[in-house]
Amino acid sequence: MKSLYNFAFFDEGSKREVRRAILKAVAIPGYQVPFASREMPIARGWGTGGLQLTLSLVGRDDVLKVIDQGADESVNAVSIKRLVTGTTGIRATEDAREATIIQSRHRIPELPLARGQILVLQVPMPEPLRFVEPSEYATKRLHAEKEYSGAYLALFEEIMKYGRVATGADHPVAVNDRYVMAPSPIPRFDNPKMDSSRALILLGAGREKKIYAVPPFTKVASLDFEDHPFEVESVEGRKCRKCGAEDVFMDEIVDEASGEAEYQCNDTSFCSARAGARAGAVDAAGAP
Repeated sequence: MKSLYNFAFFDEGSKREVRRAILKAVAIPGYQVPFASREMPIARGWGTGGLQLTLSLVGRDDVLKVIDQGADESVNAVSIKRLVTGTTGIRATEDAREATIIQSRHRIPELPLARGQILVLQVPMPEPLRFVEPSEYATKRLHAEKEYSGAYLALFEEIMKYGRVATGADHPVAVNDRYVMAPSPIPRFDNPKMDSSRALILLGAGREKKIYAVPPFTKVASLDFEDHPFEVESVEGRKCRKCGAEDVFMDEIVDEASGEAEYQCNDTSFCSARAGARAGAVDAAGAP
């Protein structure tokens, strides 16, 4: 039976327009490229920018993984996955190593990305200077002049208030020693994963109509000060209750019976795979 939709939902002209914006974004790392954001069958703010990137790039041989704040089974992840697979027929996976395209909201997978993979990040607010300068015209001029004192001032104010940089997520980064970029609302723990990544990282903001990119092996440095260097969230002393991992980003879970805090990997597929491998090793060791 003939499909009611074109392959990957979009018409070919729309795909070409988005791809041209992607090419420009790759050529100028960290630069926000305007594009004609399309109407989507999901509401703006629920990942339309990232979804448009995925639909414009996906091919018949691709394998897709979609995660939302570390989970493969959340409503946002399942809905996006269903739209892409339903209009392309491609295979979906929860294993980051199998995927050729990984679309994510608020996390970068724990396993290092590989050459040839594409990570698509959903972005609500692409402008890192918006909180210090409301004018779009002014922020464009500041980027052109490489004038980022406002971004440093915002971090300095946090140090004055809290004694440290207290950004919980979306900590700004400098890309290729040129543009300051919003890395999307990923935790600080994930910022170092962008630096010299083997994968192509694409960031899309549908509501703000911007696309930007970090090409493979590109320098990405989180903004900081010499006397207050950038630090990720501490996981010292924490151990995943399910798989035993100690060096990954974790969620705090309060045990209802004891009231004590326990920890579990935020990346659910990574945790499940590690727990399965751990159980298999125990069974093998105990086998006669």
